[in-house]
Amino acid sequence: MNFLILGSGAHYIQDNLERVRALSDGDFSIFIGYDEKLSHVIYAGADFILMPSRVEPCGLNQMYAMRYGTIPIVRNTGGLKDTVKDFGDPDGYGIRFNNAIVGDITHAVWRAVQLYQEPLLMEELRRRMMRLDFSWETSMQHYLDLYASL
Repeated sequence: MNFLILGSGAHYIQDNLERVRALSDGDFSIFIGYDEKLSHVIYAGADFILMPSRVEPCGLNQMYAMRYGTIPIVRNTGGLKDTVKDFGDPDGYGIRFNNAIVGDITHAVWRAVQLYQEPLLMEELRRRMMRLDFSWETSMQHYLDLYASL
């Protein structure tokens, strides 16, 4: 299993991630900061993206990832909750968890490892989420339909 972390945050977390990288055997890498081109390379090459956001009003990264076929592992909050259906639910394609705590996150990663061992299911989920349409045109039509029904 390999981990790559892209982003920035609290300095104590970044420092701890640097320590983990120093102890790893090349299977853990971090990039502190933001790099648009690198983010798309990661989306395109990863099997999963983990987004344990405490707050996520919209969330675009999971939608970018899904377009590339990268299965999102997200906290059940805000825009993540609105755009990612758990694969255990009908027509689901991602992995959701409730709390930004170690136990919930590790359980979600364990579910991802189990899913990874089922390549046919992984392929089905990838195809399902890559067909999703989060375009403004589709969203606008949903709102127009809702208003017309009122």
